[in-house]
Amino acid sequence: MLTKAVGSGGFTYEVAESWERLPPGWEHADVADVAVDSRDRVFVLNRGDHPVIMYEPDGTFIGAWGEGFFTKPHGITIGPDDSVYCVDDGAHALYKFTLDGKLLLTLGTPGAACDNGYVFGEYLSIKFGGPPFNRPTAVAVAPNGDLYVSDGYGNARMHCFSPTGDLKFSWGEPGSGPGQFHIPHAVRLATGHRLLVADRENSRIQVFDLEGKYLDEWADTCRPDGVAIDHEGNVYVCDLGLRAGRYSFMPAPTEDDPPSRVSVFSSKGSLLSRWGSDDPCVPGSFFAAHGIAVDSRGDLYVVEVNYSAGGKAGLIPIDCHTVQKFIRS
Repeated sequence: MLTKAVGSGGFTYEVAESWERLPPGWEHADVADVAVDSRDRVFVLNRGDHPVIMYEPDGTFIGAWGEGFFTKPHGITIGPDDSVYCVDDGAHALYKFTLDGKLLLTLGTPGAACDNGYVFGEYLSIKFGGPPFNRPTAVAVAPNGDLYVSDGYGNARMHCFSPTGDLKFSWGEPGSGPGQFHIPHAVRLATGHRLLVADRENSRIQVFDLEGKYLDEWADTCRPDGVAIDHEGNVYVCDLGLRAGRYSFMPAPTEDDPPSRVSVFSSKGSLLSRWGSDDPCVPGSFFAAHGIAVDSRGDLYVVEVNYSAGGKAGLIPIDCHTVQKFIRS
């Protein structure tokens, strides 16, 4: 069922309410990320009993895989050849699968984190950028197959690997200067051979070339969690905002603090559209937007980690949406 329009201008969308049709008895309190394959099928990465759930574009359930495999799934990316890459921040590892879940490649040593001073749950404790991995968050796949991994919650680092998993180079240190990070949370390949990195706790998108050279940053974000890019080069960013997923040292939120939201930018960083409201459970709004994907038609999928970001503390109803589809008008 289509409901109210959100967004503005050429980036106006109808919300497809109840798009996701989970099998009876299935649930997922936290949905970490979402991706689409070459046929616009949707892959929902969640922290329930069925970690990777597949849907047709109309929401028809296809199947699921990954049961019992992951520790804490965080990011999913589908490469140009339809290989599926899943980042497990709890296992400190990156996995490559076929579309139906056959394991092809493992990067990192599952269960082993680098030693860089990180104290669990406190990103400010990181003393220096360490080797792969310590709670990695996301991966982007270059046209030549190189893998760019944001290494994320327990590190302040970006890594580039060859298609076969050999480490080529790394960059980044903890901090807020150019090329420094406070939770590099998502990464995507943009037009012009550029990398966009969601530097979440610095509330910015940093722009690099494919060798890790700093080029620019976009500051019109508020704790960006996810990035997607369409075939025209438009950039879609979902912000966590200042009201959910908070750290103990952050000041209490105010009514004026931005809520979780979605923004559309041009390839050069100009704001084109934005939506999200103070009521997180109404269709088209968000409590803890964490992942975003765009399909070949320009339709969007946005997923949320509502339980861990505030639901377990009673800040949001347990039946608030965690997966939404937005159909471009």
